[in-house]
Amino acid sequence: MVRLDIFSDPICPWCYIGKAFLDRALESRPDHPFAVEWHPFQLNPEMPREGMDRREYLERIFGSKTKAVEAHVQLAKMAGEAGVEMDFARIERVPNTLDAHRLIHWAGLEGRQGAVVAALFRGYFREGLDIGDAQVLTEIAAQAGMDRALTARLLATDNDRDDLAARDADARSKGVTAVPTFLVDRQYVLSGAQSVSLWQQVIDEIAAAPRS
Repeated sequence: MVRLDIFSDPICPWCYIGKAFLDRALESRPDHPFAVEWHPFQLNPEMPREGMDRREYLERIFGSKTKAVEAHVQLAKMAGEAGVEMDFARIERVPNTLDAHRLIHWAGLEGRQGAVVAALFRGYFREGLDIGDAQVLTEIAAQAGMDRALTARLLATDNDRDDLAARDADARSKGVTAVPTFLVDRQYVLSGAQSVSLWQQVIDEIAAAPRS
C-alpha cells in the first residue's frame, strides 16, 4: 500500500471538489494502492468557537457581494465538472471546524474516516448543516457507525483539541499553505483539486514502477 495523506478542511469547497475527483479516479482503478488518511487544516483557525454568520463572513473575505457572487460562479462550474452538488443558499453559518477535525481523527481510529469526511462535506455543502455544532457532529458520527453516546461525551470535553491544533500548526510549518494538499508516499506533494485524469496517471505510474 502507498500512503495518501490529505490535508483538508470540511468547509473548503475546493477540498470537496478535490475529493470528488479523487474518488472518481479511485473508482476507475479498483486495484489502486492508496491507503488514505485525512489530516487537519483549518481555513479559519481564528474563527470564534461558535462560528459566525456566513453573510458577514463573505463580506469580510471578499469585500463585496459582487466579488462573492463571482467566486461562487467559478465554484459552481468546477463543482458541476466534479459531479458535486453544492447549495450555498442553505449555509447560514461558517463554523469553527476544530471539533469536526476531532471527529475525523476519532473516526480514523475506528476505520470510519472516509464515511465521516464524506458526511461532513455533504452535510455542510448540500444540507447546510452547522458542522461546528456538537449535536450535528454526534449525528454524523452515529450514522457512520460510531458510538453516539461516546462521541457526545468526547465532544463535551477538550480531548485532543490541543493535539489537532498542533498538527495543523505543524503542517503549516512544513509548507502546507492551502488545501487540499495531497502527500503521496510521504514524498510527492500535489496542491489543489487535481483532475481525475491526473490521479489515474499517478495510480498507473505507481502500478508500473518496479518494486524493490
